[in-house]
Amino acid sequence: MRFTFILFSIFILIPKCNAYEFLIEKNIKIPKLSDFKASELCTVGENTQHYLNNFPEDEFAVHSGTVFNEYVTLERVIKTLDFICNTYREDVESKRQSRLHNSEFIKENFDLYSWMPDKKKAKEIANKSNNKIKSRLLNGIPVDKIFLTKYYTKLLEASDVRTDKHTQALYALPEDEKLLSATESSLVKSQLTRYKYTRQDIVSGALLDKKLARPLIWLSEEALHDVLLQGTGVVNVNGTTRYFNVHRNNGIAYNYSIGKREQPRYWYFIEVPSIMGYGQKQENKIAIKSQVTFAGNVKQLGLGKLFMVSYERDKENISRLGVLADQGGAFDGNLFQLDLLVDSYKGWNDYHQANKNLPDYAKAWLMLVK
Repeated sequence: MRFTFILFSIFILIPKCNAYEFLIEKNIKIPKLSDFKASELCTVGENTQHYLNNFPEDEFAVHSGTVFNEYVTLERVIKTLDFICNTYREDVESKRQSRLHNSEFIKENFDLYSWMPDKKKAKEIANKSNNKIKSRLLNGIPVDKIFLTKYYTKLLEASDVRTDKHTQALYALPEDEKLLSATESSLVKSQLTRYKYTRQDIVSGALLDKKLARPLIWLSEEALHDVLLQGTGVVNVNGTTRYFNVHRNNGIAYNYSIGKREQPRYWYFIEVPSIMGYGQKQENKIAIKSQVTFAGNVKQLGLGKLFMVSYERDKENISRLGVLADQGGAFDGNLFQLDLLVDSYKGWNDYHQANKNLPDYAKAWLMLVK
């Protein structure tokens, strides 16, 4: 039997003139809390809280959110992240099951703001897309559910040298920029290699022919397109697992309406110690975990928001928690979607097999500790 939510709109955080709303809900019957580890939720929460506390100059991400009113503050966001870690540690010390998996505990300790998605924006994008599946999914977003997509880190096989199979390089920043900070680079961008070439130029050999950038590793062309889309590669290089993350791009915006191979946007990469999420500077990026990390519209929602999403899976209604700790080009102006980091996979077939029972849409709530 399908689960029915009872919505009590106590006050509205978003003016009625907008296509999206966040409404406070009371007396919610929260489905079973499942599919996440409290320990890893705490880890991502703690790492994100560290960023919020230590990099207030990052005005793009460190704020209460531009789409909320005074009920949502940065102080409450930080307290919420602190609360989930304190709860986890108290439960471990007391040798009891995590209260973060207890529906009554969640209701008693958090205010829950139901997210009504921006269907107008989703339909605008759908009408421009030449991808029929994407258009159908965007047009099909319900009035009371967000578009819940899933992303994963790509398990890749690579080589230290170019081979017949591994013909495409994953490039570090071009030589003319590798000693420049992002700020320094922005002052001379018209002179830099990074802004001169599209993805198609680079795949065709523009950097290689002139030795303008250093290959970090070598991949197949299909693997290159995949890792450019996913943003992170978990790579087996001659039997050793290494991690690579996007560093800086060529300044061309992601085009939601076209496929991955057609995207002119290109990312240069850097080797990192683990899977990393948001960070204004490469050295400050947030270490993230699968199943408890959401990517989304950091610019408007603000970094570090705790969300609960609920949906039907295998004829059972479940809820799960995650932290907004990552972003992507597809989220510019997007207030209808969250992207759940699910795991690392070799390819689409492995990903689909592991996640085929997860739905495309879910109820979503912003969570703030009372």
